[in-house]
Amino acid sequence: MEQRQNKLKGAFLVALGASSYGMLATFVKMAYHDIGISGLPFTSAEVITSQFALGLIGVSSINAISRRKKPTPKPASKDIRQLMLAGTSMGLTSVFYYLAVKFIPVSIGIVLLMQTVWMAVLLEAILDKKRPSVIKIVSVILVLAGTVLAAKLSSDLDKLDWRGLLLGLCAAASFTATMFSANRIALDLDAGRRSFYMLCGGAVIVLLFALATQRTPYNFDIFYKWGILLSVFGTILPPYLLNAGFPKTGIGLGSIVSALELPVSVGMAWLFLQESVSPVQWIGISIILFAIVLMNYKSID
Repeated sequence: MEQRQNKLKGAFLVALGASSYGMLATFVKMAYHDIGISGLPFTSAEVITSQFALGLIGVSSINAISRRKKPTPKPASKDIRQLMLAGTSMGLTSVFYYLAVKFIPVSIGIVLLMQTVWMAVLLEAILDKKRPSVIKIVSVILVLAGTVLAAKLSSDLDKLDWRGLLLGLCAAASFTATMFSANRIALDLDAGRRSFYMLCGGAVIVLLFALATQRTPYNFDIFYKWGILLSVFGTILPPYLLNAGFPKTGIGLGSIVSALELPVSVGMAWLFLQESVSPVQWIGISIILFAIVLMNYKSID
């Protein structure tokens, strides 16, 4: 009974974390449509830097409070370097994904981000030199088939901006690298410290991106208009919720529940951005979700 309650609690935490990520792209798109104090729309550089800067402040504050309650050993310099290097892929994911939704609808951007499913299978096969199981191969085929429907690649490909499609796939590749890094590097450190150092690595990429692309005076009002919201739902809450939930659910159930990010993101775009989602797209989304369940159901403890 207690184990069942723990799983339910873990599933609830994972669902909240995944839903937070799912809301993010809609908030980003809304920020793009807003006007800064300078009279100019907010840029990608302003949106991303505000999220990472406030996210770093939030995570470091939480870490400081938790260390005061429960002191932890200082991490080795090697672990810090590895985590910061791994965190660069986190920064690249934000850069690619936020740029992608400037050119394509959020509902299609999140479908492209979900290509991490087959990219992770491919990367695992290359790194571990192990052929994927039949279930994983079938799941990959289903994800690709669902993507064709969900992203309207079979009917509206000529209407979609190729820049958004390419950036969306780059975001998926970066996110795949982030997931693998997070599960293989400095696992002896607590989740808070690992998140902080990975965020530091991502912040370096974001800063370089901002310096290279910002051509107008910086709109500092982005910090209180959208930065707080983006940092809470994109940088602070999800890592803690997912790290707290996954140990209770196990990787199989956790992966299935975290797929909630896909329908939440599409639903948010429909509700707040009035993006139309056709029945065919929902069928494609359902196929992708089924593929994720199929791939992970055997891992449920």
